[in-house]
Amino acid sequence: MKIAITGGGGFLGRRLAAMLLTRPEVGSVRLVDTSPIPEFEGDPRVERIRADLLAQGAADSVVAGADVVYHLAAVVSGQAEAEFDLGMGVNLDATRLLLEAARSGRRTPRFVFTSSLAVFGPPLPAVVDDGTAVHPRSSYGAQKAIGELLVSDYSRKGYVDGRAVRLPTVCVRPGKPNAAASGFVSGIIREPLNGLPAACPVPRGLELWLSSPKSAVANLVHAGLLPGEKLGDGRIINLPGIAVSVGEMIESLARVAGPEAAARISFSEDETVRRIVSSWPARFDVTRALGLGFVRDPDFESLIQHYIETEMAPRRP
Repeated sequence: MKIAITGGGGFLGRRLAAMLLTRPEVGSVRLVDTSPIPEFEGDPRVERIRADLLAQGAADSVVAGADVVYHLAAVVSGQAEAEFDLGMGVNLDATRLLLEAARSGRRTPRFVFTSSLAVFGPPLPAVVDDGTAVHPRSSYGAQKAIGELLVSDYSRKGYVDGRAVRLPTVCVRPGKPNAAASGFVSGIIREPLNGLPAACPVPRGLELWLSSPKSAVANLVHAGLLPGEKLGDGRIINLPGIAVSVGEMIESLARVAGPEAAARISFSEDETVRRIVSSWPARFDVTRALGLGFVRDPDFESLIQHYIETEMAPRRP
């Protein structure tokens, strides 16, 4: 099985590639990103391509010969809101180009499109299910919603075997903060664990729908290997997560790392961030996803422990 991953040099893309390479059915992985990809050097199973998906012929080179295409490349929510043309180009136009490349290739590859909770917006039911209508309140959400519709229609026409998976907010992400509106979700855990102060731009009572990187990547792998006949006509999947408030996150941090870690968090509301993030749902009925074999984390403390074990433990003397 040949795999292609756009955004292959990113946080999830690199982890997805590493997990896929442990699978016996995966023969090769093509990683595509606009930046250099230093990982996997010397691995004959990995092809690394530096390319702009909007450049002529780039989408064709990504899709060529692939049995599964993972489309992870995206401009994150805050940046897509601030830079409309960039968001439309990367989040929408590149998706269409990839789907068209798959259509012209006549191979009907599995096409995994990473979507987002941002496709939803108020008014919302108490619990979102597979029938809840999308109502995005950001440019990023609108771009992802359109991408979902494209994947569904190209699947209906038989051009791809598509599946659009709505990822929960992934926490705790390592590294530096990015331009995502949800960036603080990892920041208020990551920075205090590393002895640094963190500002929280939303109220304590705000609820979020979260997943660990481990579960998010496992679910992406599963999405690409799942036979299309098991999905039927429903090509859009709300992936499992856990509902937790900001206050509960901080309480969990105090239990795991001590009250001194939680004390490093201050509150300084950012209206733009609050408006975007508070429009996202935090409670889902994921009965269908669990029945299809997708997984979820047991609780928020396990997300903190996962970060400590995978990102901090190796640096300890």
